[in-house]
Amino acid sequence: MTLPSKVRHIVAAGICGLLLAASPAQAGVTGTTGATGTTAASAATGTGWQLTDTGSTARFRGLAAVGPRTAWAAGSQGTVLRTTNGGRQWRNVSPPGAAALEFRDIEAFDARRAVVLAIGEGEASRILRTDDGGASWTETFRNTDARAFYDCMAFFDRRHGLALSDPVDGRYRLLSTADGGRSWSVLPSAGMPEAQPGDAAFAASGQCLTVSGSRDVWLATGGGPTARILHSADRGRTFEPAESTVPAGDPARGVFAVAFRGRHGIAVGGDYRPGQPSPQAAATSRDSGRGWNPSRRPPTAYRSGVTWLPGVRTAAIAVGPTGSDLTTDSGRTWRTFDPGSFDTVDCAPGRSAAYRGRDGATARRVPEVRHAADRARAAHRGCWAAGEKGRIARLAR
Repeated sequence: MTLPSKVRHIVAAGICGLLLAASPAQAGVTGTTGATGTTAASAATGTGWQLTDTGSTARFRGLAAVGPRTAWAAGSQGTVLRTTNGGRQWRNVSPPGAAALEFRDIEAFDARRAVVLAIGEGEASRILRTDDGGASWTETFRNTDARAFYDCMAFFDRRHGLALSDPVDGRYRLLSTADGGRSWSVLPSAGMPEAQPGDAAFAASGQCLTVSGSRDVWLATGGGPTARILHSADRGRTFEPAESTVPAGDPARGVFAVAFRGRHGIAVGGDYRPGQPSPQAAATSRDSGRGWNPSRRPPTAYRSGVTWLPGVRTAAIAVGPTGSDLTTDSGRTWRTFDPGSFDTVDCAPGRSAAYRGRDGATARRVPEVRHAADRARAAHRGCWAAGEKGRIARLAR
């Protein structure tokens, strides 16, 4: 659906105007970040990431945004946190005896139900589920194949999901669940293309695997000669590979995160080593991942996480250790709006006037258009970012 330019402009104003005002380049602020409150760049302009006091020093690379008040985070030393009051308080709901596990992804369905993934070789890769807000956890999968190393998960809905492992016997391996993560089975590998030498998925943000709709799934790769993105239209049974424009050719380089909204995709990555240049650190697709083009103005450094903003059809946020960037044109150009360090970012699902009705009919109604900016402002409050030293923030005015 193509929206009229007037509608696109009004809807975008709700969030994009807020975020662009927080750009350090525009405001002339280079800012630092404390344990709580806003960054200096955000404080100077009144918008941006608002840090919350987590009471933790864990590094959170797993993040699940349920809404503006509820979010889950998973990280090092087997740590799982949950908030149900917009980040004012974070409750430690870590599974008992999990201190030796490295959680890198979490998928939450609401304030009570969540599935968390631990990475590592052999039995270090595990999946646990809670149905009571983290009061108790059940281990639903433990990897027994020493060759497998699970990196990330994604769910189509509350029942159907996938978990991705690095290549085993020359092909990426997928687990599948049809009961919300209570049980898992290995999918056949016949429809998976052969991996390149050195290929791997990066467990940096829980976003090396992403889904859109009820059947489409993409997995992001790096470490090999080229950084590829593989697409499946049948829930992981068969995949078609496509080369991205993000540089690879080194174990530290490739695509780290991918996000899709319908046919439109964004890939981000680069070289995760501090101080190493990351040219062409973002790419875009308009055909469900069959072809990729480099961003005309990519982020200036490596980025490990990316998410589409709810309420604004063409807006997305990317994050990494050196800052956060905003795009308002589906990933073609990016602008830094916060200099703080984050590893992952997620927004709760949201809808605006731009998405209601068939063929944009509702979006064209004048009353709905007038309120589009207000709806966009409300939607952005369900966006969260997380990273090192216990840093978790919510996007807020």
